[in-house]
Amino acid sequence: MQLKAKFLEGNLLGILCAMGAGFFFSLNDVTIKFLSGDYALHQIILLRSAIGLALIMAMVQVGKGGQGGWRHFKTQRLGTHLLRGACVVFANMLFFLGLAAMPLADAVAIFFISPVVITLFSMVFLKEKVNKHRWVAIVLGFVGVLIIVQPGSSSFQMASLLPIGSAFGYALLHILTRTMRMTESASTMTFYIQLTFVIVCSIMWLVVGDGRFDDPSSPSLNFLLRAWTEFDIDDLKLFILLGVASTFGGYLISQAYRQAEAALAAPFEYIALPLAIFWGIMVFDEWPSQASLYGGALILTSGLYTMYRETIHGKKLSLAIPRRR
Repeated sequence: MQLKAKFLEGNLLGILCAMGAGFFFSLNDVTIKFLSGDYALHQIILLRSAIGLALIMAMVQVGKGGQGGWRHFKTQRLGTHLLRGACVVFANMLFFLGLAAMPLADAVAIFFISPVVITLFSMVFLKEKVNKHRWVAIVLGFVGVLIIVQPGSSSFQMASLLPIGSAFGYALLHILTRTMRMTESASTMTFYIQLTFVIVCSIMWLVVGDGRFDDPSSPSLNFLLRAWTEFDIDDLKLFILLGVASTFGGYLISQAYRQAEAALAAPFEYIALPLAIFWGIMVFDEWPSQASLYGGALILTSGLYTMYRETIHGKKLSLAIPRRR
């Protein structure tokens, strides 16, 4: 009975972390879309990640009482950290390029094919068991996404392929997270992701930062390749918000996939979809269609159903007890 309680505790903590991460990532998405008309993507991400890197370093130093806090970032798995960082850079870049050309809620809805991909990857690479109840929840959420996106209709855009590509990178990111959960803390994984962003965006600044490859005819390419501009001091608070949101979102999502199985935690990131609809209305005056509302309701139902089955009526749990760090 005590063992089962520990299993449930780990699952529930992973679910709550996934939901918290979804909230912070939604703040990140709406802020980047808001800034996308004024700055190059790699310029935004570089400053965001520099702030986030400083924040996570300060958090660890304070948490360790200033005694050897920096040693917390030492790792024997640097290569895996860098591969994981490359996955999140790939996923973020594709998603934000799609975001520049699409309504916020549509881009987020398309991206949420990622839980399906994570479920498949967890079966293939992690040998995790996916029971029929999880499949019902995943399929229900996927149907909700299809209702919102309406593939094959006249409203379909080529830019919608970008969030789909992002979903595959995101799925691989969290499979790697799952393999590292026993040796690496969430703060260490967040640190190396932010560091990878700083390195990649600095290289992009040197190569394309002068705007020589800019293509104004394409919203996505223009966002990626436009020349750097001077920062408006009034935007500083937005960049700080980005740094805080990405750091806490990255920490919580790493913790989610350390605590719970990948296939279990994934559906709870769906909370970002109703948040995207909310931000779309409040910030960009993008009102959802009736199909978007129906699809969003199905997606929410899928997450709640999974939570009900796994945390209240779960009787057979295959999750290994996570190590506390």
